[in-house]
Amino acid sequence: MKKKLFYILFIFFTFFNLKVYSSTSSEKLYEKIDLFGEVLEKIKKEYVDEIDQADVMDSAINGVLQSLDPYSAYMSPELFKSMQTESKGEFGGLGIEISMEAGVVKVISPISDTPAEKAGIKAGDYIVRINNEQVQGKTLMEAVKLMRGPVGSSIELTIRRKGIKKSLTFTIQRQIIEVKSVESKVLGNKKNIGYIKLKSFNENSDKQFIKKIKKYENQKLIGYIIDLRNNPGGLLNQAVAITDFFLEKGEIVSTRGRKISETRKFFARTGDGIKGKPIIVLINGGSASASEIFAGALKDHKRAIILGENSYGKGSVQSIIPLRNGGGIRLTISKYYLPSGKSISEVGVSPDIVVEEQNQFELDSEKDNQLKYAVKLFQS
Repeated sequence: MKKKLFYILFIFFTFFNLKVYSSTSSEKLYEKIDLFGEVLEKIKKEYVDEIDQADVMDSAINGVLQSLDPYSAYMSPELFKSMQTESKGEFGGLGIEISMEAGVVKVISPISDTPAEKAGIKAGDYIVRINNEQVQGKTLMEAVKLMRGPVGSSIELTIRRKGIKKSLTFTIQRQIIEVKSVESKVLGNKKNIGYIKLKSFNENSDKQFIKKIKKYENQKLIGYIIDLRNNPGGLLNQAVAITDFFLEKGEIVSTRGRKISETRKFFARTGDGIKGKPIIVLINGGSASASEIFAGALKDHKRAIILGENSYGKGSVQSIIPLRNGGGIRLTISKYYLPSGKSISEVGVSPDIVVEEQNQFELDSEKDNQLKYAVKLFQS
């Protein structure tokens, strides 16, 4: 009887404490909401310039999202609509992937063979001005909107680059960005090394990539160099399909989120498409997301040598969620984890062999020190 009474009292006090905790938590939340309302009222009455409170609220919403991570952001109805027109070819772009870092727009990577790369924009650059407008204080989506414009029109970007004291200015002409995912060539003194540059992981990348590999397999090559430098990523299913092609078995990547539907594991099917031939994967600070899944999985399974510089560290999945007002939010819903269990987020993939980039790399160029190093490894 005493034992039963003890359990009843234990359950009661546990429930009571949870209720008190929940009540206390709610009270703190309401206090913060009241405080926000008070601050908004003070701004309206006391601020030196007259302000639009609706704009202030948009900034507050965006501030909440940007406090989560560099990839979450709010889109007003106008901006959300303009984002949707991008796929219709109505706007010209520069060909760069960007994120926010400490309130500043940072270049994840210029996409290969686009106006941005040809102009000399590099991974890790900070965009401080777009034409005559200061970027600091703007949201990521606002910066994206400023960079869009009519095809053929020009834009001026002011860049800060690590190691260079003065800012750099680039004038770039907007174009419709059509990325051809795969470029390839046979390298080496005996023309027996397959070189494949994978520029992005878009809808047809796996078909293009595997078609090139199968063509080279008929030429009896000794191995492959797969170039993922300045590849900002793309679709998860494409990263899984291309990685699967080289693995005999095992986990490729897992995603973990709060929802069960966002927590998944992806495994390789039986069969290595090149039957164990050696692979060297080139990465740099512009290799992100799907590129890091590919490089990280092959590294963890000891299936490839990773050469170059540490990758970007974008190991998260974003979802575009429409809102009732016609706007939307880009929200991180899960994170990528490598077969080793390590997260890619903010860490990236470290190379097995560190070779710092000395020059702007070009296909089979004597100036490309990283590619030359990879070719030498095969020939040694």
